Order: sequence, then C-alpha cells, then structure tokens
Amino acid sequence: MSTKEERRQKVIEVLNKARSMELQAIHQYMNQHYNLDDMDYGELAAKMKLIAIDEMRHAEAFAERVKELGGEPTDHLSKPVAKGQKIDVIYRYDAGEEDDTIDVYNQFLLVCRENGDSISVKLLETIIDEEQAHFNYFDAVKDHIGNLGDTYLSRIAGTSSSTGLAPQGFVITGQD
Repeated sequence: MSTKEERRQKVIEVLNKARSMELQAIHQYMNQHYNLDDMDYGELAAKMKLIAIDEMRHAEAFAERVKELGGEPTDHLSKPVAKGQKIDVIYRYDAGEEDDTIDVYNQFLLVCRENGDSISVKLLETIIDEEQAHFNYFDAVKDHIGNLGDTYLSRIAGTSSSTGLAPQGFVITGQD
C-alpha cells in the first residue's frame, strides 16, 4: 500500500500533464484564431478564441488543484504548436486533438480515483464534458468543410470575429 504522499504525487503528476496539454491547446487555438481571422473567417475565428478561453480556464483549474495538493503547476507545453495550417486541416487536426485529450483525461481520472482523490475526479469529469463539446464542434465544422467546401466557407467569409466579450483584466478593471 502506498503512502498518502505517494498517492498525492501520482495525482499531481497527472494533473500537471493535463495542465501542459491545456497550455499547448491555448497556444494552438490562439494561433489558429489569428490565422482564421487573417483569412477573414471571422465567425470561425471568434469561436476558436472562445474555445481557447475555455482551455485557459481548464489550465487554471488544474493549476489551482495542483497547488491545493502541495505541488507546483507546470508551465511547459505538452508539444509544439502546429503553425500555418490550412483551413481544411485545422478542424480535422483539432477534432483529433480533442478526441485524444478525452481519452487521456479519462485515464487520468482513473489514476485520481485509484489514488483516492474524488475532488480531482470531479474536476476531470467537468473538463472532459467541456472537451467533448469542443470535439463535437470541431468535428461538425470538419464535416461541413469536407461536405460543402467553398459553399460553407463562402457563407462565413467576411463575418465578424468579435466574441462579444466585455474586456476584462487587471488593467481594464482599474486594479493597482
């Protein structure tokens, strides 16, 4: 039987692996957001930015849980960002990434459960649900591009990339 500290370290390890995957996703999706906006697919760019913001919340939640367990949150990306992707590659790539993430997070959830951390299990369950929503979106857009091609893309060309989010942040809120 492993000690409480050994069990805790196993949980911290998988939470940090998940955090590094989220950090990579943030960078990947923001890179794609900028590229989609530059290609004048504003609606797709806006949704990509919102998904990146979801990934930021996930990275923060994993970091907070790691700190609660006495660990140090990682700042490393799980892998390099794929840059310069064409529109027909982006959504196929992202659907695959989200599908892989769901699989890996389910394995991490088992590690947390096996090591007696129900709080981390609940956190992963919530995040897996959100990653599934991301997968569903990416998969649907991939199918639209594959089935409708330029007809689908021409409908989106020239749309606004505004997310409608109110600017928030340290500087904007007047905190000093």
